[in-house]
Amino acid sequence: VQLVESGGGLVQPGGSLRLSCVASGFTFSRDGVSLSWYRQAPEKEREKVADSTNAGGSTNYAESVKGRFTISRDNAKNTVYLQMNSLKPEDTALYYCNARILELGRLWDYWGQGTQVTVSS
Repeated sequence: VQLVESGGGLVQPGGSLRLSCVASGFTFSRDGVSLSWYRQAPEKEREKVADSTNAGGSTNYAESVKGRFTISRDNAKNTVYLQMNSLKPEDTALYYCNARILELGRLWDYWGQGTQVTVSS
Protein backbone atom coordinates (compact mmCIF):
# COMPACT_ATOMS: atom_id res chain seq x y z
CA VAL A 1 0.00 0.00 0.00
CA GLN A 2 1.30 3.43 -0.91
CA LEU A 3 -0.19 6.86 -0.29
CA VAL A 4 1.30 9.96 -1.90
CA GLU A 5 0.08 13.42 -0.91
CA SER A 6 0.52 16.65 -2.80
CA GLY A 7 -0.92 20.14 -2.96
CA GLY A 8 0.42 21.76 0.18
CA GLY A 9 2.04 25.16 0.23
CA LEU A 10 2.01 28.68 1.60
CA VAL A 11 -1.29 30.56 1.45
CA GLN A 12 -2.61 33.77 2.96
CA PRO A 13 -5.39 33.72 5.55
CA GLY A 14 -8.75 33.38 3.81
CA GLY A 15 -7.21 31.54 0.91
CA SER A 16 -7.78 28.02 -0.40
CA LEU A 17 -5.78 24.91 -1.15
CA ARG A 18 -6.67 21.47 -2.43
CA LEU A 19 -4.70 18.50 -1.19
CA SER A 20 -4.57 15.25 -3.15
CA CYS A 21 -3.66 11.74 -2.06
CA VAL A 22 -3.10 9.06 -4.67
CA ALA A 23 -3.43 5.53 -3.32
CA SER A 24 -2.14 2.26 -4.68
CA GLY A 25 -1.84 -1.33 -3.57
CA PHE A 26 -5.43 -1.93 -2.51
CA THR A 27 -8.95 -1.77 -3.89
CA PHE A 28 -9.90 1.81 -3.27
CA SER A 29 -13.66 1.64 -3.19
CA ARG A 30 -14.35 -1.69 -1.56
CA ASP A 31 -16.08 -2.22 1.77
CA GLY A 32 -13.84 -1.99 4.78
CA VAL A 33 -11.75 0.92 3.53
CA SER A 34 -11.79 4.27 5.32
CA LEU A 35 -9.83 7.22 3.94
CA SER A 36 -8.95 10.14 6.16
CA TRP A 37 -6.95 13.33 6.39
CA TYR A 38 -5.05 14.06 9.58
CA ARG A 39 -2.87 16.99 10.54
CA GLN A 40 -0.16 17.66 13.05
CA ALA A 41 1.04 21.08 14.08
CA PRO A 42 4.37 21.60 15.88
CA GLU A 43 4.24 20.38 19.48
CA LYS A 44 0.65 19.18 19.08
CA GLU A 45 -0.85 15.74 18.73
CA ARG A 46 -1.98 14.45 15.37
CA GLU A 47 -5.70 15.05 14.87
CA LYS A 48 -8.19 13.72 12.38
CA VAL A 49 -9.56 16.44 10.11
CA ALA A 50 -11.97 14.49 7.92
CA ASP A 51 -12.83 10.97 6.84
CA SER A 52 -14.65 9.25 4.02
CA THR A 53 -16.18 5.80 4.32
CA ASN A 54 -18.66 3.61 2.43
CA ALA A 55 -16.87 4.35 -0.85
CA GLY A 56 -17.42 8.03 -0.26
CA GLY A 57 -21.03 7.79 0.81
CA SER A 58 -20.30 8.97 4.35
CA THR A 59 -18.09 11.83 5.50
CA ASN A 60 -17.20 13.29 8.87
CA TYR A 61 -15.32 16.42 9.91
CA ALA A 62 -13.62 17.84 12.94
CA GLU A 63 -15.58 20.72 14.44
CA SER A 64 -12.70 23.10 13.75
CA VAL A 65 -13.00 22.62 9.97
CA LYS A 66 -16.71 22.04 9.43
CA GLY A 67 -18.09 24.31 6.74
CA ARG A 68 -14.61 25.14 5.47
CA PHE A 69 -13.07 21.82 4.42
CA THR A 70 -14.51 19.17 2.12
CA ILE A 71 -13.25 15.62 1.67
CA SER A 72 -14.03 13.92 -1.60
CA ARG A 73 -12.74 11.01 -3.61
CA ASP A 74 -12.45 9.86 -7.19
CA ASN A 75 -12.66 6.09 -7.00
CA ALA A 76 -11.70 5.71 -10.66
CA LYS A 77 -8.43 7.57 -10.00
CA ASN A 78 -7.79 6.07 -6.56
CA THR A 79 -7.51 9.60 -5.25
CA VAL A 80 -8.89 11.35 -2.19
CA TYR A 81 -8.96 15.14 -1.94
CA LEU A 82 -9.22 17.72 0.79
CA GLN A 83 -10.54 21.06 -0.38
CA MET A 84 -9.65 23.69 2.20
CA ASN A 85 -11.32 27.09 2.05
CA SER A 86 -11.24 30.13 4.34
CA LEU A 87 -7.91 29.00 5.71
CA LYS A 88 -6.74 30.31 9.06
CA PRO A 89 -3.27 30.50 10.61
CA GLU A 90 -4.29 27.75 13.02
CA ASP A 91 -4.73 25.40 10.05
CA THR A 92 -0.96 25.45 9.63
CA ALA A 93 0.25 21.87 9.98
CA LEU A 94 1.68 18.84 8.24
CA TYR A 95 -1.27 17.09 6.61
CA TYR A 96 -1.30 13.31 6.26
CA CYS A 97 -3.42 10.96 4.22
CA ASN A 98 -4.50 7.77 6.00
CA ALA A 99 -6.04 4.54 4.74
CA ARG A 100 -7.55 2.20 7.32
CA ILE A 101 -8.24 -1.19 5.79
CA LEU A 102 -10.15 -4.10 7.29
CA GLU A 103 -8.28 -7.21 6.21
CA LEU A 104 -8.08 -10.69 7.70
CA GLY A 105 -10.20 -9.65 10.64
CA ARG A 106 -8.12 -6.71 11.78
CA LEU A 107 -7.61 -3.05 10.92
CA TRP A 108 -4.43 -1.95 9.16
CA ASP A 109 -3.33 1.70 9.11
CA TYR A 110 -1.28 3.15 6.27
CA TRP A 111 0.11 6.70 6.06
CA GLY A 112 1.49 9.00 3.45
CA GLN A 113 4.61 11.09 3.97
CA GLY A 114 2.68 14.30 4.61
CA THR A 115 2.36 17.64 2.86
CA GLN A 116 3.00 20.95 4.60
CA VAL A 117 0.31 23.62 4.73
CA THR A 118 1.32 27.04 6.00
CA VAL A 119 -1.25 29.82 6.40
CA SER A 120 0.42 33.16 6.93
CA SER A 121 0.34 36.71 5.69
